[in-house]
Amino acid sequence: MHSPYPVCAPARSAIITGMYPSSIGTGNQRAYHQKRKVRPDSESQLGFPYYSSKLAEAIKPFTQILRENGYYCTNNSKTDYNFKLTDQAWDESSKNASWENRKKDQPFFAVFNFGVTHESSIWNRDKKKLKVDPNILKVPPVFPDDSITRHALAVNYSNLIEMDIQMGKIIDRLKKENLYDNTYIFFYSDHGGPFPRHKRAIYETGTKVPFIVKFPKRFKTEDKRNNDMLSFIDFAPTILSIAGIDIPNIYQGKPFLGAKKSLKKRKYLFTASDRFDELTDRIRAVKSKRFKYVRNYNVEKPHALNVVYRTQMNLMKHLNELNKSNSLSDKQKLWFQVPKRPEEFYDLEDDPFELNNLIEDEKFSLHINELKLQLDSWLKNINDLGEIPEKELARILVK
Repeated sequence: MHSPYPVCAPARSAIITGMYPSSIGTGNQRAYHQKRKVRPDSESQLGFPYYSSKLAEAIKPFTQILRENGYYCTNNSKTDYNFKLTDQAWDESSKNASWENRKKDQPFFAVFNFGVTHESSIWNRDKKKLKVDPNILKVPPVFPDDSITRHALAVNYSNLIEMDIQMGKIIDRLKKENLYDNTYIFFYSDHGGPFPRHKRAIYETGTKVPFIVKFPKRFKTEDKRNNDMLSFIDFAPTILSIAGIDIPNIYQGKPFLGAKKSLKKRKYLFTASDRFDELTDRIRAVKSKRFKYVRNYNVEKPHALNVVYRTQMNLMKHLNELNKSNSLSDKQKLWFQVPKRPEEFYDLEDDPFELNNLIEDEKFSLHINELKLQLDSWLKNINDLGEIPEKELARILVK
């Protein structure tokens, strides 16, 4: 599974609407949050107030459509969709929301979010007792193989174990109520891992996410793995397809399960980034199953944006120090490179961590040109809003 944005709120906007965030004005992280009060310091920092896109608000969330067809829909408990979600989206959205509050035998759709694996837990749970041995872990080549990196990885794996325990309790509740065998379960993350060069990164580490489907018992699933190129924009039409409900024509995603499953396989996946908290870095990317093309619009900025929130992580502090002292390897320094290359091209089969930029390798020219054309076509087809300065975009979107 792939997220169309490598950060949480834009990714959630894609899930709930079935639309690309750059198409509906929800691509700038922290544009809007229902529980966040507008603070003068935030306005002065960004140069404009928080805003909610009228384009996004005009799209009926798939959960509202489920409710209109008799489903009981709950959200527990994230509400940050980067735009003002209609009150009709959920029967209940709170820390206590659950299918158990529905009418007897009413069909349900329930979302549960696990905060223990959030980026912030890498520093908030840094002193907790580890559940894995740091010395047995495999260190990705994007990080130095040292005790600080290994400890951060071990914290994350420990958090994942705790998340698994929490998820197991929900599954036990389903089983206790004799619902488990007749229930679909989708398990996924809202973007790539919680580490530097993962969350907020246009690379596979930031956009490729885990995805597991547990089918109702009545289905015989011979194929255990699906290698289709799937995106979060596919969730909304897929869930409606499973429920046998008509899919709105406006949705940009394709249903991959259910009665209305799309027979046409996707050949290309598109991802984007714009603003992350206080810093903007517009990037657009397209990939086939083997190759990936990246277009950087703000080459004066490194991929390693100095996002204040992330600097609370010991690993991020460590990487910054190693970079300043020129102690990172050549491959590890690429993330900090200024200026960064306007274009990047990777062979994901041979280079899954995207460390060897082949944009000037003539033997790949046909593949490069193909992906460039596909990206240009996509930008036009979805009416990509990223080229409009956000201050102007905010004014347009709130009209």
